[in-house]
Amino acid sequence: MASADLSEELECPVCLTIYTDPVSLRCGHNFCRVCIDHVLDSQEGSAGYSCPEWREKYKERPGLHRNIALRNIAERFLTTQPDQEEAGVHCTYCIHSPVPAVMSCLHCDASMCDNHLRVHSKAPEHVLCAPTTSPETRKCSVHKKILEYYCTEDASCVCVSCTLAGEHRGHQVETLQEASENKKEKLRNDLQTLMAETQGAEKRVQSLEERRRKAQEKAAGESERVTALFRDLRRRLEELEERVLSDIMRQAEMMSQSYDDIIRQLEIKKAELSRKMRHIEELCHMTDPLTVLQESDTGDLCDTEDRHDKQLHDGGDLDVAGISHTLHTGLADIMSGVIVQKHTDTQDTPSLSKPRPQPSTTAQHTQAYPHSSIEDRVLVTTKLSRPRPQPSPTAKHTQRQAGGTHIGAAHQTSGLPVYADILLDVTTAGNYLHISDDRKTASLSHREQNRPDTAERFQSYPQVLSSRSFSSGRHYWEVDVGRSGSWRVGMCYPSIARRGGEQSLIGGNNKSWCLCRDLGNQYSVIHDREVIRLPDGIPSNRVRICLDYEVGQISFYALCDPIRHLHTFTATFTEPLHAALYVGWGGCIKISGGSQGV
Repeated sequence: MASADLSEELECPVCLTIYTDPVSLRCGHNFCRVCIDHVLDSQEGSAGYSCPEWREKYKERPGLHRNIALRNIAERFLTTQPDQEEAGVHCTYCIHSPVPAVMSCLHCDASMCDNHLRVHSKAPEHVLCAPTTSPETRKCSVHKKILEYYCTEDASCVCVSCTLAGEHRGHQVETLQEASENKKEKLRNDLQTLMAETQGAEKRVQSLEERRRKAQEKAAGESERVTALFRDLRRRLEELEERVLSDIMRQAEMMSQSYDDIIRQLEIKKAELSRKMRHIEELCHMTDPLTVLQESDTGDLCDTEDRHDKQLHDGGDLDVAGISHTLHTGLADIMSGVIVQKHTDTQDTPSLSKPRPQPSTTAQHTQAYPHSSIEDRVLVTTKLSRPRPQPSPTAKHTQRQAGGTHIGAAHQTSGLPVYADILLDVTTAGNYLHISDDRKTASLSHREQNRPDTAERFQSYPQVLSSRSFSSGRHYWEVDVGRSGSWRVGMCYPSIARRGGEQSLIGGNNKSWCLCRDLGNQYSVIHDREVIRLPDGIPSNRVRICLDYEVGQISFYALCDPIRHLHTFTATFTEPLHAALYVGWGGCIKISGGSQGV
């Protein structure tokens, strides 16, 4: 009861709420600063000013004095009152004890309990709503009328006066209920959209987490594989180091023993020579001629000296070449093993991020035709990493290369080669290889030729064979290869594979021999995937291919002036040989007429 009385004493006469920043007039009445300022502003231009409480008149606008004591009392009172949310809204008419309100009347600015609500006016202007302590928020700030409509153009709640005579006159309006339902429907749609986006985000998060887990597992597996690879590499290097050092120590011991033997023999020789020198000196000092002449000869020491010199020379030196060969061969074996292991691993499990290999001389066909094999190029690299063995007369396949020699220098048999009139066999041509009507020109086509799929036709590469084969004799034929594009020209057995990987590529097997130019304008000769680069290139567009079947030679020449020998393959031929062409991007090969008297 005391609290209710104190609350009434602390209410501003204008806003009927607890004082906020209270000020006093000369008449002694107190008001909120905002409230009294609003009242005095409304009295501007009238006959004078007056106090809202007692109507005391002022000729001039009265001054305002802050009531600090009243402000402190009001603030302390507010701190001692329960929060509005906890206390709820009480009935305005139950002044003796707080009773919770069940409804509020916006017209009366009052809240009512059940008892007072029964006797409340039922007139239409008395709009009831849920209990509230701030009914002014549900009224128009301009006309002080209840907000009943929603202006769709300005997106604001308005009263009747706003729609009839106010600033919203003529605007499209809806009842608050209709506008509320429309907004709820939009909010439901937005909610569904947000829920769908949330589910999508959750799925993406799960997918990314799964990919991250797999990437971590793959990285761990790759790290383990690389660790094992380097562990094995270190073990092999240590074994190679031990083997090479053991070989060096063994040779050093053998050399030491050899030198010890020679030194001992030389010491014996030195003692023998000293003895003979003393004997000769004695003979030189003798006075009896007969004794001097009858003394046996000292003997020829040259043979002994030569023999020791030869032993000294044959004592040898450290076999550096042999040690280097052992070292390089071991390193090549280790590296080839690593590359083959990598080749195997990449077939079993793809790595996290494979760097794209740069095209090499042996792998330009992968750019020139869609069928390519990284693994085959790895195997080519493996073969190239090994030291090339020296040619031997008994080897089935040897190679001989020379530069700047005349065409006749490469042939070991008598007689001249015979020009071979070559025609291309369309039945063997790949479906992306265009063959001219005279069967003399082959070029790469962007369109499939729609030729029948037969066992004789190349399926994986744009290649073609000649219709004519050679099983004896000496022959030659010539081609014009142009100045651009990639190509391969050479000879092969008819048993060469017609489909599959590099086994069907000219030069990629032991059944074909070729001269090659890649897209980088690098020239090389290839047999069984072993590549020999030609560092000087080819100074002519025309190339001659010579075959000596009985001797077992296939030679390539650049038809410049003078004719330049490029390379000669030596082999023991076991099948007839066909001319073979491969045409890559930008390439075109034309079989040209030969000239006699080579």
